[in-house]
Amino acid sequence: MRYLPHTDVDVQQMLDQIGVSKIDELFSGIPEDCRLQRPLDLKAAGSESEVLQFLRELAEKNSKVSDWDAFLGGGAYNHFIPAVVDQLVSRSEFYTAYTPYQPEISQGTLQAIFEFQTLICQLTGMDVANASMYDGASACAEAVLLAIRAGKKRKKVLLSQALPPQYRETTATYCRYLDIELVDVPLQNGLTDQVELQTMLDDQVAAVVVGYPNYFGQIEDLATIAELTHASGARLVAAVPEPLALALYKSPGELGADIVVGEGQSFGIPLSYGGPGIGFFAVRKKDMRVLPGRLVGETTDKDGRRGFVLTLATREQHIRREKATSNICSNQGMCVLMVSIYLALHGKQGLRQLAEVNYAKASYAKEKIGQLKGFSVTFPGASFNEFVITCSEPVATLKKRLEQRGILAGISLGRDYSDLENGLLVCVTEQNSREQIDRLVSALAGGEA
Repeated sequence: MRYLPHTDVDVQQMLDQIGVSKIDELFSGIPEDCRLQRPLDLKAAGSESEVLQFLRELAEKNSKVSDWDAFLGGGAYNHFIPAVVDQLVSRSEFYTAYTPYQPEISQGTLQAIFEFQTLICQLTGMDVANASMYDGASACAEAVLLAIRAGKKRKKVLLSQALPPQYRETTATYCRYLDIELVDVPLQNGLTDQVELQTMLDDQVAAVVVGYPNYFGQIEDLATIAELTHASGARLVAAVPEPLALALYKSPGELGADIVVGEGQSFGIPLSYGGPGIGFFAVRKKDMRVLPGRLVGETTDKDGRRGFVLTLATREQHIRREKATSNICSNQGMCVLMVSIYLALHGKQGLRQLAEVNYAKASYAKEKIGQLKGFSVTFPGASFNEFVITCSEPVATLKKRLEQRGILAGISLGRDYSDLENGLLVCVTEQNSREQIDRLVSALAGGEA
């Protein structure tokens, strides 16, 4: 596409064609008090080199993760991305972020999606996985809708309070006008309260949704929760905000989950100011035909050569709107490819080794912080990457004090959990060196960072 700016004559011809005299008339439907009544606060037009220099100066004002000792998680994780991911993702036969409308001629795109589906099935222990969910939160909401569709007129869903807040909020948004009752399951020591869950399960519950790991980094007892859930005839949805944990702990599929969704950003996708993410969605074979998104399958052509086809597409653009299971349109093709390359590069052994490093570093930090005066580890039990500490001083004051020393200490929990007003969610990955962890511990104790 060529860049051809509109001249004043071009603009006037378009205005004449639609019957208005000036551009301002196009905004007549916008109230006056909502309009900007002054010119934009921008510098005068400059040459290309001047504009680029101005933008570089603006960019240099941004803080980079590498400038800080960062211990932030909560659904977005700072993992190392090998250079080969960026190198391979730019190859022309794979590089696309959209759905091929003549899919079978786009074999590279279809293969990338197929490999992604296969890797997600291996990781989650499930039978079938799709592609092209926007992120973990929307995938969680879509899982709830699937459970309702398959739930034989059941209209209630139980959400663990330890589910990431953005997952619960997104699910509530999806369900707001669908006559679906969402009920929070309370917590016990940072985990879903199984006693309360059992009392809440009845013949109106379509699904139970829990995090694995949950928002606090805790590892839920999925096997027991699955047993309780299935006894009432409901489906268990395991939502996975940090999928690297699945390389270390038993998969949700092994433990009885019916639907496994989550966020794949940990696998080769940079933080990028919070997006894009890449949701994944895996189910048992019985639910294959009610999946949202699309499924790519493997076949052979007339000459017996391996090939790939778009097997199922349940979005409204492919089939009749009233039969569509989702309105998801954009294909997360590029993110799918990055995840596939990252997982294939590490393999089962490499991914487990990486998970072990993350577990060991987080455990070291949790032990050291728990020994400090004025701090305690809030929840007992196994965790992965993240853990909650209770602080004797106000969390806002603590975070500000550490920021002055170049440390982003964690996420305040008080906004989402009133009973954790003094709680701080700390995340440690392989990107955090022992020296960085020791600086965090020293700064928390009031010493020099």
